[in-house]
Amino acid sequence: MKFRSAPVSSSSTPPPVAPTKRFSMRVAEWLLDSPHLGENRNVKHIAGRLLKQPAREGVVAAQSRLGQLMCRECGNARDRRIGQDLLRQAARAGDHRAQQELGLIED
Repeated sequence: MKFRSAPVSSSSTPPPVAPTKRFSMRVAEWLLDSPHLGENRNVKHIAGRLLKQPAREGVVAAQSRLGQLMCRECGNARDRRIGQDLLRQAARAGDHRAQQELGLIED
């Protein structure tokens, strides 16, 4: 018995991934803003990993938070430089937190 299925067209678009981005952003912000969890180094690492992909895709809030996290918490110069680049991108997009953080860093 043969089953007929609808032909798969090459022009079909994949479903949007925006809800996943928003979810990972919300979880990361919750982790960082939580009074007890936000102080833990491992939690900061997890939040940074959650922010990484949205920041690469140009989400300004993710760029700002990840940039702040990298500038404040990372011990090596390479990560701090990447954090400053993320803050500059977010500041150019109009993020006030990033602009303030850059002002503190560059003064």
